[in-house]
Amino acid sequence: MSSKSRKYSPELRAEVVKAVLETGATPAKVARDFGLVAETVRSWVRQEKEKARGSTPGAREASDRARIAELERRVRELEDDNAFLVKASAFFARNQK
Repeated sequence: MSSKSRKYSPELRAEVVKAVLETGATPAKVARDFGLVAETVRSWVRQEKEKARGSTPGAREASDRARIAELERRVRELEDDNAFLVKASAFFARNQK
C-alpha cells in the first residue's frame, strides 16, 4: 500500500477551513461536500486554530523574538538610567565638600 499524499492549493484549504469555522458544519460534512478525506479537513482546521492562538512553532518563535527584543530594549534603558545616576551621585558628592 503506497502512501501518496495529495497537494492541495492554499486557496482550497482556506475555503474548506472557512466553511468549517464560519458555518459550524462538521469537518466530515465539509469533507464530503468538497470530496476530501474528513481527517484531512480536521487537521487543517486544527492547524488554523493553533495558528490563530499563536501556538505553532513559528508563532511561538516570533513571540519569543519580540519578547527578547523588548527585554533588550528595557536592559539598555535601565543601563542608561544607571549610568546617569552614577554621574549624578559623583556630581553631588563633589559639590558637598
